[in-house]
Amino acid sequence: MNPSDSPAHADSAADGAFPFVLSAPAPGVPVAEYLPGTRPLIRERLRDNGAVLLRGFDIGGVDGFEDVVRAVSGEPLTYAERSSPRSTIKGKVYTSTDYPPAEEIFLHNENSYQADWPLTLFFHCVQAPDTLGATPLADTRRVLAGIDPAVREEFAARGWMVVRNFTEGFGVPWQQAFNTDDPSEVVAYCARNGVEAEWTAGGLRTRARRKAVHRHPVTGEPVWFNHTAFFHVTTLGEDVCGALREMCPDEDLPTNTYYGDGKVIPDELVAHLRDCYRAEQRRFDWQLDDVLLIDNMLAAHAREPFTGPRRIAVAMAEPFSAVQNSDTLV
Repeated sequence: MNPSDSPAHADSAADGAFPFVLSAPAPGVPVAEYLPGTRPLIRERLRDNGAVLLRGFDIGGVDGFEDVVRAVSGEPLTYAERSSPRSTIKGKVYTSTDYPPAEEIFLHNENSYQADWPLTLFFHCVQAPDTLGATPLADTRRVLAGIDPAVREEFAARGWMVVRNFTEGFGVPWQQAFNTDDPSEVVAYCARNGVEAEWTAGGLRTRARRKAVHRHPVTGEPVWFNHTAFFHVTTLGEDVCGALREMCPDEDLPTNTYYGDGKVIPDELVAHLRDCYRAEQRRFDWQLDDVLLIDNMLAAHAREPFTGPRRIAVAMAEPFSAVQNSDTLV
């Protein structure tokens, strides 16, 4: 069947649903038959809505998922400068973050702590969880609008900074984060990407100063695009935060965030940022073979706790460099 003869059905074209749902015209239709005809609509909705859900298609396993990435966005990217544990499924398709099922992963934009990042993310439901386990979304344009104007302006002016301490036994090892066992390669990578690297008695410490408010390179809209709340120690929860702060001073924490000039961000201000994210959070339940596409600058994503053998494959595409593209503060 020619895709143009029977277009996929758009379930949420006019109601502003988030994500925009594009359903197969019949259950199990191969997605490869429909992507050529629906790609313009997918691209349009990604830039307008921020996220598109392909539902009811036969994706064709990992190889078919990679083909979706290539058909929509080109060659998938390697996951670099990692901040969370992942496993490679095949090629440049990875597992979602390998955290225990009972833990929530807070809303964030992939790699917003780096000098470059993927513009488009892809998630494929290989196996749905028994309960919960959604990938909630939040529109970063609306998150920005919800932040207290004085706070917003403070971050726009000062930016933010992440400090990471790669210490044995805590978080992702530096060898895994930077995909190398060679310290000189780590130093060279950091120098190229605006990261200060310091070898300490405990291991490796890095500092990266980034912008908090960006303009989307395609739509020109201002977006709240950073890891300030996600990486702040208080987002780990009261018990874990308290235990870590008892063990070491803030500057030695595995990860923590500051204003771009290195000054402390008050805990209550970070709580306000988390409230703004949660106010805009939207969710849906995963179904087998769902594929979720996210504009990484327009939509933050998270993970609910879950039960059952949840398996979500992840890929990234369309690299964007803030420096090369003269990305500007709002």
